[in-house]
Amino acid sequence: MPTAILADDERLMRDQLRMRLGQVWPELEIVGEAKNGDEAIELVDELKPDFIFLDIRMPGKTGMEAAAIIGNKSHVVFVTAYDAYAVEAFERGAVDYVLKPPEQERLKITVERLKERLNKPAGDVNASVSAMLSQLAEKIAAPKPKFLQWIQASIGQDLRMIPVEEILFFRSDEKYTCVQTDKFEALIRKPVRDLADELDPSLFWQIHRATLVNVNAIEGVTRDIRGRHLVMVKGRPEKLEVSRSFLHLFKQM
Repeated sequence: MPTAILADDERLMRDQLRMRLGQVWPELEIVGEAKNGDEAIELVDELKPDFIFLDIRMPGKTGMEAAAIIGNKSHVVFVTAYDAYAVEAFERGAVDYVLKPPEQERLKITVERLKERLNKPAGDVNASVSAMLSQLAEKIAAPKPKFLQWIQASIGQDLRMIPVEEILFFRSDEKYTCVQTDKFEALIRKPVRDLADELDPSLFWQIHRATLVNVNAIEGVTRDIRGRHLVMVKGRPEKLEVSRSFLHLFKQM
């Protein structure tokens, strides 16, 4: 059976890629996972996989730095969220790639390419591809965005990548946090207190210890017979309670 290692600093992304690969290439055995480039290099030396899926940006050694060290020990597949630039660059070079989040139809194309390479020796990254990777490295060298750009959430057995702009509100209970969009509801384990530090405060207001709401989704504020202030959400029947400590947010409304 062909073997592979997954290297990505985000566990949910590794889980999603593992699941998608299992759907399009069930014969592929995932023999190890790494959280950074250093772990990836160690696992390649230890397990000698046919393929390694390397996230381009990871703490410690990046995927590109790890690829240079791995060389011809394993076929390298880069995983990237930088679609427009990366696709153009990768299509010009002899490098396979997977876009985040991995979509089944696109992943099938990558798998067919990998099957063709399976019985061929893994070559070193050639000079032209190295130059391309250097240019890509410069483009993505800036720090990650200060605030979250998307949320990885579970819907049944599937993982979804949800752009934060599409989320109407977050609401936590004792165990999970509900992620509500205008089309579906998903669940994550991260509590609202952590999300409040990671989301853009100009886009998401915390209105309760267990609730964050997208400012653009607020239709208005009303009061119930008990005198509580409730946020009305556009297109939704729910009304979200506002704690007294957050009422100042609505003085301008």
